[in-house]
Amino acid sequence: MALRILHTSDWHLGRALYGQKRYEEFDALLDWMISTLQQQHADVLLIAGDVFDTGTPSNRAMQQYYRFLTRVSGTGCRHVVVIGGNHDSPTFLNAPRELLKVLNVHVVGAKADDVADEVIVLRDSNQQTQAIICATPYLRDRDVRSAEAGESIEDKAQKLLEGIQAHYAAVTAQAEALHAALPADEAAHVPIIAMGHLFTAGGRTTDGDGVRDLYVGSIAHVGASIFPPALDYVALGHLHVPQAVSGNEHIRYCGSPIAMGFGEALQQKSVCLIAFNQRKPELTLIDIPCFQRLRQLRGDLQRLQSDLKVLVQDNVSTWVEIIYTGDEIVPDLREQLEHCVIADHVIAEHTNAQSPVTILRIKNQRSSALLSNSDSAQQTLDDLTPKDVFEKCLDANNVASEQRPALQLAWQEILQQLHEHDTRAE
Repeated sequence: MALRILHTSDWHLGRALYGQKRYEEFDALLDWMISTLQQQHADVLLIAGDVFDTGTPSNRAMQQYYRFLTRVSGTGCRHVVVIGGNHDSPTFLNAPRELLKVLNVHVVGAKADDVADEVIVLRDSNQQTQAIICATPYLRDRDVRSAEAGESIEDKAQKLLEGIQAHYAAVTAQAEALHAALPADEAAHVPIIAMGHLFTAGGRTTDGDGVRDLYVGSIAHVGASIFPPALDYVALGHLHVPQAVSGNEHIRYCGSPIAMGFGEALQQKSVCLIAFNQRKPELTLIDIPCFQRLRQLRGDLQRLQSDLKVLVQDNVSTWVEIIYTGDEIVPDLREQLEHCVIADHVIAEHTNAQSPVTILRIKNQRSSALLSNSDSAQQTLDDLTPKDVFEKCLDANNVASEQRPALQLAWQEILQQLHEHDTRAE
């Protein structure tokens, strides 16, 4: 029977959206995942990083993760392989891994000192080898590069890319050696599969996913050539848009399973099902239902009121981000839009029950434009990215334009180091 593998990533358990908790949405997702593993007769589940949204997940997010893992064995899925992502705490993921092995859950939270520890041999109930997994987690700068005084940003980028490529080559070589030791008739049916959590060159991202802001220039944007040809399938995480890498259908991002922000609101989410005919992968994308509708509305007041009315009439729970682009100054914009949501619901349902539409954020581009031209402009951090804040700091200190590139690069390096710091490590 063909080996069947389900590839997913970027769950970001515990993530909130403008203060709105999403635990019920994650519960629905994990229930669907369990049902899909059972319906598709999956033998292996690969989770390619960013299990949690933060290195210090809440108790409820941890409960969701561990409860899910205990339910997997009841689906007929024999193995789960989990690697750490840039949002995960490597030490937190690794802490229970010896215990999780009892459930055939294999965890590689951080780069191993010995590359052999990133190679996992999966066996069936008869102890026959099913697959060899190169489980490489998110590689932090310090994992693959030694800093030297006087390095240019180009030197750093090149050394980092070389370090990532060398690591994948070493892990794959270890897997190849194990594969070569198999009996010939068995080896023909055993694929070598890599996992990774990184940003590939040309990868598509979405607004607000936070991925692009982590990197300096082309740092960590690796090409498909870093993955050795011996790999039969490469299961990637990090980018939230489902996509193949540089046209290579066997090197794929499955994407996040739910929309992580309003920029992903209309994106069809999916998981990858890979069925192996000997060592040849046959790919099927399985669509994931939408468990919480998100909508981003933009326009003048009349257009926004009209669009909100349509959403209310749909009577589907919907979280909304509003971008006001009208020319007219509307000082009570939020009040008018909130009243529209409530009034339309009362008219439609003839009840005082809560409206199905919840406005999570309103961005008034008209006011922002006026404020940005004023010396006394006051904006909230909710309206600014870290890059915006840094640019305002440069402006406030009258930093000359010729000095800015070096400062911007240094700031991005610091930001990346902060994101990569393991808050759970002692």
